[in-house]
Amino acid sequence: MGIEWMKPGIFVGSILFALIGVLVFWISFIIVDKITPYDLWAEIVEKKNVALAIVVGSMCIAIGMIVSAAIHG
Repeated sequence: MGIEWMKPGIFVGSILFALIGVLVFWISFIIVDKITPYDLWAEIVEKKNVALAIVVGSMCIAIGMIVSAAIHG
């Protein structure tokens, strides 16, 4: 196995793909937040809507899996 991951090109590529993944995830979440008829943050934090928090958490996991699969290839 060795220290292949310590090569600068591989390390920088990994960091770049991680940043792209986080950016795509963030944009996807903002889009979903905009198309819902209510403010997700206010519903979850202020009104303590646990059911919505579970749905949003599941959606975040799903979007994260899709983004990671797209980046990983």
